[in-house]
Amino acid sequence: MPEALQKTPFYPRHIALGAKMVPFAGYEMPVYYQSIRQEHLHVRRQVGLFDVSHMGEFIVTGVDAAAFVDRMTINNVSRLAVNQVQYSAMCYEDGGIVDDLLVYRFADHFLLVVNASNIEKDFNWLQQNLAGDVILSDRSADYALLALQGPRALELLNPLTDLDLAELPYYSFREGELDGQELIFSRTGYTGEIGFELYIPTADSLPVWDRLMEAGSCCDLQPVGLGARDSLRLEMKFCLYGNDIDRSTTPLEAGLGWITKTGKKGDFIGKSVLSRQREEGVSRRLVGFELLEKGIPRPGYPVLIDQREVGTVTSGMMSPMLNRGIGLVYLPVDRTAVGQELQVAIRDRHLPGRVVETPFYKPGE
Repeated sequence: MPEALQKTPFYPRHIALGAKMVPFAGYEMPVYYQSIRQEHLHVRRQVGLFDVSHMGEFIVTGVDAAAFVDRMTINNVSRLAVNQVQYSAMCYEDGGIVDDLLVYRFADHFLLVVNASNIEKDFNWLQQNLAGDVILSDRSADYALLALQGPRALELLNPLTDLDLAELPYYSFREGELDGQELIFSRTGYTGEIGFELYIPTADSLPVWDRLMEAGSCCDLQPVGLGARDSLRLEMKFCLYGNDIDRSTTPLEAGLGWITKTGKKGDFIGKSVLSRQREEGVSRRLVGFELLEKGIPRPGYPVLIDQREVGTVTSGMMSPMLNRGIGLVYLPVDRTAVGQELQVAIRDRHLPGRVVETPFYKPGE
């Protein structure tokens, strides 16, 4: 028998709101409540609430915790101050990506936030490489996670807390209270908009959803499903594991060289391969493109240059903000210049497109 899908603490609210539920990473999750396009536009213009409790959370403690996390990730953990967050990735020895993740530095431990579909794989990878005085624990079941995203997020959330969130820098966090409930307020998100992610003890999480929805009447808060979360991140060219990055891709190929500190930190898994790749250059690179005619470039569609297939769409959609087809593709490095012409094979048609600058959309435009 197939394994039963898990449910987040907010499942009863999704059902009550009439969400379209789908299987995702072992969970039954809302893909939309009204429509993906409507929810996407609402986050860009107002504020939306996402249930992302399916994400994984690991705690790393011990005398050698910092050295261990630094060796396992490609960014420079030693640069993190307490209460800062870092976007990073873990790599295999050959430079392929295990996962992308967030690293939170607390005074006495680290919190690693990983993709839902990779929780077991990531935990096993970290366990296999444990060294020194380090204790690793999977705390995914202990946290519920909500993302409040959109230009009115601060207006909604700040009056509900004992913190001044207007003073919270991007990619930093604080521990505080919302209506007496202790939680972590993180100035992060995956939409490109002003936003916060709230880490809440699972057992006490449902009242936080209810309080946010109640207070949200001030700002026209709406719940948002995973469909719009995906389309919002694509407009920003934020990579999605399993689509745009995986074991067969390296951070340098994926445009993540800015988090790959080959020359600014000690040894880490994959460093020798990535250092050589940085020195010699990559043969392909992930770029954004737009279609010049009406069409939707879905993942897996062939991409051609001069009638020769050179790649496949990794992520693609009709952009709600730009009202045209956009997507990502790995192209030979000598064909990645902005303006490069290409075609996307959609059924029996080859639709013209071109490489464009990313992000596709800049919030506030």
